[in-house]
Amino acid sequence: MAALFLKTLTLQTIKTENNCIRRRIGICIVHNAQLSLLAPAPGLSYLIHARAFSTGDTQEERKKATKSHTAFSNVGRKISERIIRVLDEKGNDLGNMHRADVIRLLDERDLRLVKRDSSAEPPKYQLMTGTQIHEERLRLRERDKARPRPGPTLTKELTFSSNIGKHDLDTKSKQIQQWIEKKYKVQITVKKGKNAEEPENKVEEIFNQILQTMPGLATFSSSPQSVRGGKAVMCVLRPLSKKEETAYRETQGTQKGDPLNKENGNARESDVLHQ
Repeated sequence: MAALFLKTLTLQTIKTENNCIRRRIGICIVHNAQLSLLAPAPGLSYLIHARAFSTGDTQEERKKATKSHTAFSNVGRKISERIIRVLDEKGNDLGNMHRADVIRLLDERDLRLVKRDSSAEPPKYQLMTGTQIHEERLRLRERDKARPRPGPTLTKELTFSSNIGKHDLDTKSKQIQQWIEKKYKVQITVKKGKNAEEPENKVEEIFNQILQTMPGLATFSSSPQSVRGGKAVMCVLRPLSKKEETAYRETQGTQKGDPLNKENGNARESDVLHQ
């Protein structure tokens, strides 16, 4: 009996130890699996970082390429074409030249090289001084500023009294002309004076005086009309359209070419400015 009891006790002990070992191994496996899921893979992190860096570089290089393509600048010795057409600093055509000859000419005359037309065959370049390049950049910048931007036409507003003095009226007329040249519409409101002896057509005369300071530039978008219960008169001026500008120039040309039609020309000009 004692021997059987000892054998049973030994088997139970071995079984218990095996269960403990399996349990510990299972806990370690689960714990390691959780850590592997939470921790980022070094290889993947490296690849993602490298890809983002590569994309950024591509965009930056594209911006630089676009800027360098549109900018007016000195090419220097970096002439990608073998044969180019060259203009000198005065605009004279020197014909087609090998880039080695062009570089030699740059050194001899202490000039810069600027690309004028990359779409031509062969591409057209011009020799220029540093001063010429600077002046050309300023000219292009002013041209871009003067170029009308697409979008809705904006309206400027101006209000003053009919008792305005001549000097102040001239100042406001210059301001209106500047707005018209920038393709703005201008809404003008003139408040009637309290003087009972003021002529009824004084406000309309003021509008006509303003319009006459801008021949060939502006016309009425809306004719003068009473507002604010008859206490003021308002009108809107707008720039002339291309067609109206052409008609005005033709009118001026007719007046200069045929003095006998000057009176008829004045009538046509009045129609253009007051239509």
